[in-house]
Amino acid sequence: MATDVLPRGKGMASFAALFADRTRATFCLALLDRRAWTATELASYAGVPKSSTTEHLNKLIHAGVLVEVRQGRHRYVRIEDARMAELIEAMASHVEPLPGNVRSYKAVTQDQALSRARTCYDHLAGDLGVGLMKALVTKDIINFGSGVQLTPEGARHLEDMGISISTKTTRPLVRTCLDWTGRQYHLAGNVGAAICDHSLASGWVLHIPHTRALRVTDFGLEELQKHFGLDLAW
Repeated sequence: MATDVLPRGKGMASFAALFADRTRATFCLALLDRRAWTATELASYAGVPKSSTTEHLNKLIHAGVLVEVRQGRHRYVRIEDARMAELIEAMASHVEPLPGNVRSYKAVTQDQALSRARTCYDHLAGDLGVGLMKALVTKDIINFGSGVQLTPEGARHLEDMGISISTKTTRPLVRTCLDWTGRQYHLAGNVGAAICDHSLASGWVLHIPHTRALRVTDFGLEELQKHFGLDLAW
């Protein structure tokens, strides 16, 4: 057993060390918005020299955390896939806020917006995502009877709403993702992604520029209440 466990433990330690660097961790959190970023954009966002950014990105790409996208002479990077994004979000959920920091009004406002509603790669998170998860369970769209699963009634309900769910991937149909704002679960997997896509396409939520925070529209509040029984007292 030791011949298998020891190398695996060494590899796990090396992988975990990628996120122990503040700059690389900041890059990964920024890329949770699902967009492809340039090295210059990430350097500006993290407040680090561009000269060191390439080295950090190459390490993340080599480890399979990020992938490189070439478009003409431009180089972009994005998170490898939803599974990696959910791992990053799960790690963030275990981090306590730093106490005693003097922060600007803008920073506090941005954090409040992220806490209220945001995307976690391709599904809804924050208070919106957590509230939606509870509403889906109450409405018996999602059931925890023998592990988290989409009920047959739930599948029909989503289909009647025009929410199409992809079954052509190896990704789980439904899975839970620990939300860092409230240490509670929101919905991920193909169903979570489909609901998020529908919410954006239907104008229930809108992206707040330059962040992955979302704004729930008045129309969205009505539709979320109508279809899922979700009452957001905002």
